[in-house]
Amino acid sequence: MDQRLLTDLKAAIRSIPDYPKPGIVFRDITTLLGDARAFRRSVDELVHPFAGGRIDKVAGIEARGFILGGAIAHQLSSGFVPIRKKGKLPHETVRIAYSLEYGVDEMEIHTDAIGQGERVVLVDDLIATGGTAVAATQLLRQMGANIVAACFIIDLPDLGGARKLRDLGVEVRSLVSFEGH
Repeated sequence: MDQRLLTDLKAAIRSIPDYPKPGIVFRDITTLLGDARAFRRSVDELVHPFAGGRIDKVAGIEARGFILGGAIAHQLSSGFVPIRKKGKLPHETVRIAYSLEYGVDEMEIHTDAIGQGERVVLVDDLIATGGTAVAATQLLRQMGANIVAACFIIDLPDLGGARKLRDLGVEVRSLVSFEGH
C-alpha cells in the first residue's frame, strides 16, 4: 500500500481519547465507513491479495466485521458467514467461550455455515489483544475451515493480537497501525 493511501485511511478514522475509559483511545471506523472513497479503498486493499483465488467464505465477527465482511465477500464472489454473540443465531450452532478483560463471553456460528476444507477469510475492523479473533479462528477450525487469512482495517500492535494469530499459523493483514491502546 502506498504512503498516500495509508495517510488517507488513517485520517478517515476518528480517534476518541479516554473512551470507553480513561487512558484508552478508541479508534472509530464509522467515519471511514461514511467516507465512500475511504471505504471503497479499504475494501479494495483487503480484497486485493485474494482476487482471482478461491475463497469459499468470508467470516465476519459481530458487528463491524459484518459490514466489512459483506463488502469483501461481494467483491470476491464468496459466501458470507456471521460469527455472532451467543443467542443471536436462530438455527443450530457451534459455540466457543473466550476471555474478555473483565470476564468471559461466547460466540457462535451455524452448524451448517462452513464445509470441511472450505477456504475462509476472517474479517473484523480491529485487532487489539486478539481474544475475539483467536476464538473465532478456533471456532472456524473446529468447523473444518482452512483459514487463508485474517483481515483488519486497524492493528494495535502494542497489544499483541496479530502476533497471537500468527503464532496459530494465520496470515494477518491490516491496513493501518496505531501505537498504544
